[in-house]
Amino acid sequence: MHKIDLNCDLGESFGNYKLGLDDEVIKYISSANIACGFHESDPLVMQKTVALARDNGVAVGAHPGFPDLVGFGRRNMNVSPAEAKAFVQYQIGALSAFCKAAGCRLAHVKPHGALYNMAGKDETLAAAICEAVYEFDPELILLCLSGSKMMSAAKKIGLRAASEVFADRAYEDDGSLVARGKPDAVITDEDEAVSRVIGMVKNGTVESINGKIIELKPDSICLHGDGVKAVEFARRIKAELNANGIETAPLAQII
Repeated sequence: MHKIDLNCDLGESFGNYKLGLDDEVIKYISSANIACGFHESDPLVMQKTVALARDNGVAVGAHPGFPDLVGFGRRNMNVSPAEAKAFVQYQIGALSAFCKAAGCRLAHVKPHGALYNMAGKDETLAAAICEAVYEFDPELILLCLSGSKMMSAAKKIGLRAASEVFADRAYEDDGSLVARGKPDAVITDEDEAVSRVIGMVKNGTVESINGKIIELKPDSICLHGDGVKAVEFARRIKAELNANGIETAPLAQII
């Protein structure tokens, strides 16, 4: 049976502010990208989310972002490669401590928001992120946008990388994600999201927002835990994948 990872960004609550439906979404995914305190989350949320993933047999990944709580890490920041590298290592280290305490292993790293999108096009920033991950643990898997600069930077340094596609995001003609501020950037229709996922997995292609067919390499499918239909998306996507003979499995079984 063909295997693919189904991942979701989790642990993005902060103090008294609850975000996402982590307890429900966790039942359907194979990998969790857990926020590390820079764009959202706090130590208690990180601790709880690591335990939640462990108890549900879900692989744990660090989800480092820019230090931008107000902007949820989705605003571009002008930082040096050295700063970006330190930001990423700091956050990986924090989440790794909770993994060690919980008796589970950190499996992967997925940059968040603007850091992810900027590194997808900026080779220098991509290299800094890859160095941060590789120096911390060369066995970690970097989760990055299919066809992006992060994929090539990881290959250059010898870091394992998984190619990610998105269930609930629209694509530009160059394979990048449509900025969230633009119309129709986020897909909210369940049938459309499911259809796109099956097409990406079976055909290795997706239609851009302008109608162009883009080639992709889907190792992992991302859905967002803060989406209004996150649980429905997760349930439907996993069911449809299984119905098409595709098993969901963590990245370590795929890469």
